[in-house]
Amino acid sequence: MRGVAVLGILAINVTGFWGPTLASFSPLLPRPDPGGTLWFAAAYVLFEGKMRGLFTLLFGASMVLFAEAADRRGAHADWVQARRLCWLALFGYAHYLLFWWGDILFPYAVCGLMALSLRRLEPAPLAAAALVLFLVSHGLDAISDIAGIAAEQRVLAGRGSPAEVAEQAAMMGRIAVSISADMRILNAGFLDALHLRFTAAPFLPFETAGATFAETFPLILLGMAALRSGLFTGEWSERTLRRIAVIGTGAGGALSLALIGWSWTHQFPLRAMFAMMGSLAALPHLLMAFGYLAALLLLWPRLASSAAAQHLAAAGRCAFTNYIGTTVMMTALFSGWGLALGGTLPRGLLPLFLLLGWAAMLVWPKPWLARFGIGPLEGLWRQLTWWKI
Repeated sequence: MRGVAVLGILAINVTGFWGPTLASFSPLLPRPDPGGTLWFAAAYVLFEGKMRGLFTLLFGASMVLFAEAADRRGAHADWVQARRLCWLALFGYAHYLLFWWGDILFPYAVCGLMALSLRRLEPAPLAAAALVLFLVSHGLDAISDIAGIAAEQRVLAGRGSPAEVAEQAAMMGRIAVSISADMRILNAGFLDALHLRFTAAPFLPFETAGATFAETFPLILLGMAALRSGLFTGEWSERTLRRIAVIGTGAGGALSLALIGWSWTHQFPLRAMFAMMGSLAALPHLLMAFGYLAALLLLWPRLASSAAAQHLAAAGRCAFTNYIGTTVMMTALFSGWGLALGGTLPRGLLPLFLLLGWAAMLVWPKPWLARFGIGPLEGLWRQLTWWKI
């Protein structure tokens, strides 16, 4: 499952490596590209938010597994876990500063530290608290976002009030500034890009943690509850898993298709696109993440002995190294200090780079693990967590 998730995350991140931040929100930024529009729509329905959600659920489950392992070793599980997450935060900040704005490790570490205080709750209240926080926070955001989308539609139809027209113009101005700043970093040399990130947005990982809190924190809690309820250990019936898989992927996929269909027929209005990546997509993301999770749990016993499944499992065991490694690989291809393909290459060609990244993530882990037993960054993280060098 973790192998599938880390491969799926690259399907979204590849756009962020290729272009400015806002290219991930609209196929029209930084410029229209017919082939890129089709890829954007496909990635939105299949991957956007769903694979990140799946990975976050697994991260929450891994926190419980780590605590149980620490208890068996006679260690203070919460203190060791806190140390582990602090190291992850440092890795995440370095990931941002050295390479890329889209780091998720830092938000995981911050939300994980907060989740420690709740890990001993029973699965039912833990899941209930997570769902209430997730649905209420995104529901309130959705009310505001729908009002903003309506105002944007009035402006685009020529019926907006002077205040709405001014607000829309201000938003477009901010977008232009953001794209210009991002392209400057994308096209810069390595040290210049590092300097620009540090001087222009040194606290961006903290801002990202705050902006994604309403998704990351509840999903970590849901992952913890799922593990403790026996979801990952065969205690849920196949009938229940089939229902979750069908309802989650079916309903979540239908909602995602409806959102991308509306935006396409309305020429991807920008305020609507921001909402469709956030509050309006929260429920379909959650449904499909659980749908994918249940489907993979059903498929694994039937496919575990196949070569493809073994490579996927190895990629998952090296997910930390694969996540950072694909950042290094893709930034070397797209950034100014590398081959400088970013921003000029047509967006429609990004699936080819995705396949390249997938091949890289699948090829090396199995022979590496056969020799060393653990991924390189996973091993370093473990040694730092347990104060071993």
